[in-house]
Formats: sequence, C-alpha cells, structure tokens
Amino acid sequence: METNDLIKAIARDAAAPRLSLGLLLLGACGLASVIAAVVFSTLLGPRPDFAEAAHTARFLLKFVITATLAVTALFQVAELARPNSRPRRRGALLAIAPAILLAAILMEIATIPTAEWGARLVGTNSLICLTMIPLIGLGPLAVLLAALRHGATTRPGLAGAACGLLAGGLAATFYAAHCFDDSPFFVATWYSLAIAILTLAGAAAGRLVLRW
Repeated sequence: METNDLIKAIARDAAAPRLSLGLLLLGACGLASVIAAVVFSTLLGPRPDFAEAAHTARFLLKFVITATLAVTALFQVAELARPNSRPRRRGALLAIAPAILLAAILMEIATIPTAEWGARLVGTNSLICLTMIPLIGLGPLAVLLAALRHGATTRPGLAGAACGLLAGGLAATFYAAHCFDDSPFFVATWYSLAIAILTLAGAAAGRLVLRW
C-alpha cells in the first residue's frame, strides 16, 4: 500500500463512528441480564409465595445485597477494561455489598436464638444454590468477557474475575427470587460460594481470552 492510501485508510477509520466502551459494557450487561432471566425462567422461576415473601425484610435484603454486588462489580469491570486502570480507585466500592451482608448477619445474631443458627446456615437448598447460580451466570459471563475483548485490559485475570463477580451478582439476584432460604447466614455461606465459583471461572477464562 502506498503512503497516501495508508493515510486515507487511517483517516476513514478515525472518522468512522465508534461505540464507546462504556456503552458497550452497558449493552453487554443488558444482554447478560436477558440471558440470565431466560435461563432462570426456564430452569426455576420464582417461588410460589413470591408475593407474600416480598413483604418480608429478609427476602428483600437478598436482592439489595446481590444487586449492589452486581453494580459495584460493573464499575470495576469498566475500570479494568482500560490499559491505564487503577483497580484500587473503585475497588473500595466492592466492600459495600459485604458490609450490608455483615450488618444483616449481626442483626440475625442479635434476634435469632443460638440453637437456630446452624439450621439457618445450612438451609434447605444449598446444593441447588451452588448449582444454579453458576449455571445462570455462565451465559452472562461469556457475554461480559466478549465485550471486554473490545477493551485493552492489562490485567486479564483480574478483569476476568471482575466479570465473573458481575455475572455472579446478576445470577444471584435472579436466583434469590426462587430461593426459600432468606437468612443472611445462608446468603453469606452458599451465595458467596456460588459467586466465588463464577469469579474463579472468570479469572481463568480472562487469562485466556483477554490477553493482547
């Protein structure tokens, strides 16, 4: 290619409209949510007493915790998508959801007899929780990793882990509508383990697919 032709080609590329990375990530989150909703509706659906449970604080608190985790993880994904990222700048936001959960646990400890703690921690759906949250989150994780390939992360493993955390937050938010175990003890144990599975999967996948 001659020099003039190369200059013209570069000029055309520069003039072409480009979708910003932020909008791309938001679109990916929207698509990820749709996929999670479809998988959730197909495999589980909301619990039969959803309307009644929606009037209880413990049930609603699950959505507050998981949705907060998803939103704060999105900020971290957006930060890590750039080559000059500083994860610590927004990393503190990730402490919000655990802080809310810790406050709920302390409230549970103060109001529930000690003899009931074990039963509330084990719950009745621990295996389903460990299975379904990762299953619901696999599609969203794939979408988020694909979107992040349009960025320029210099921390592929960490960026992939953030995608897994975001996918886990989304999946857990949907799963919470089905789960009959509303205790913060259960959420802290089994939801956290299930989300950790997606986070580790995202970290491993990120090292493979997000490298330059």
